[in-house]
Amino acid sequence: MKRAILAPADLAGAPLIELKDWLAISTARDDEALLAQLSAALDMCEAFTRQMPLEAECEEVLTASSGWQDLVTRPVQSVTQVESIAADGTRSALSVNAYEVELDEGGGAQLRLLGTFAAVRIAVRFTAGIAPDWATLPAGIKQGILRLAAHNFAARQDQRLEASPPAAIIALWQPWRRMRLA
Repeated sequence: MKRAILAPADLAGAPLIELKDWLAISTARDDEALLAQLSAALDMCEAFTRQMPLEAECEEVLTASSGWQDLVTRPVQSVTQVESIAADGTRSALSVNAYEVELDEGGGAQLRLLGTFAAVRIAVRFTAGIAPDWATLPAGIKQGILRLAAHNFAARQDQRLEASPPAAIIALWQPWRRMRLA
C-alpha cells in the first residue's frame, strides 16, 4: 500500500493563530516554522492514534484483486474515485459498477473489484479524517497537536528538551488511539 495525501488539511488559519497565541508570538516572522511544526504534530497524532485527525483527500494504491482489501488510512468518510493502473502506469477511471466498497462503523473501508481487469494495481481516492476542520476537532486531539507543536518549536532552541512527545500529550490522545491485534 502506498498512500498519498492529495489535499492536506489547512493549518494556516485557526490552528496557526492558536499556536501563536499559545506561544505568545505576535509577528509573522516564524509562521513557516510554526506551520511545519503543526504539520509534524498532526502526523505524530495520526501515527499515535492510528486515525487521521483532520479530513484530507487521500489516495492509496492497492493490488488489483477481486478479494476484499482494506484501506489503511482511518477513518474513511467516503470513497470518491477508483482508477485502474496498467503495467505502463496509465490510469483509467472505473465505473461504480466495477467495484464494491464497504465502510464500517470503526472508520475502516474495504474495497474489491467485481470481475477481472487487465490492471496490475488500482488507485483509490477517498476522504478521511476524524473532523472536517479545526473548529470541530475534539478538544483533546486539538490540545495535543498544539502542545506538541509548541514543544517542538521550543526544542529547536533548547536542546535539553526531549524529542519524544511529553506524557501530557500522550494522555490527551490516548482516548482516541485505535488498537490493533497482531
